[in-house]
Amino acid sequence: QVQLVESGGGAVQAGGSLRLSCAASGRLSRINVMGWYRQAPEKQRELVATIPSSGTTAYADSVKGRFTISRDNPKNTVYLQMNSLKPEDTAVYYCYINYIPVRSTTRYDYWGQGTQVTVSS
Repeated sequence: QVQLVESGGGAVQAGGSLRLSCAASGRLSRINVMGWYRQAPEKQRELVATIPSSGTTAYADSVKGRFTISRDNPKNTVYLQMNSLKPEDTAVYYCYINYIPVRSTTRYDYWGQGTQVTVSS
């Protein structure tokens, strides 16, 4: 069993900032990648940013220079600092992990329930 608890969503005016957090818990042996996806109404879910256990972060072109992803490995927590928010950033944001369970060598993908971010103009 794996749990992802997301927090930090809300409503903000354009140009404002929000910080999302996601804490993972459960029978986790290793978390390889943590990240955030988002889905706007009537659009497909898209990758926002990812961060591996070690290595280079990756961002969608639309958020580069405005969003920063980070993680706290001992706490199994990933953060997304979102600055200079735009109305087009409005979406449900989903936390994502790629992990290996305890007593396993298989990698799994898992998404959280999502947190709403609304940016008004």
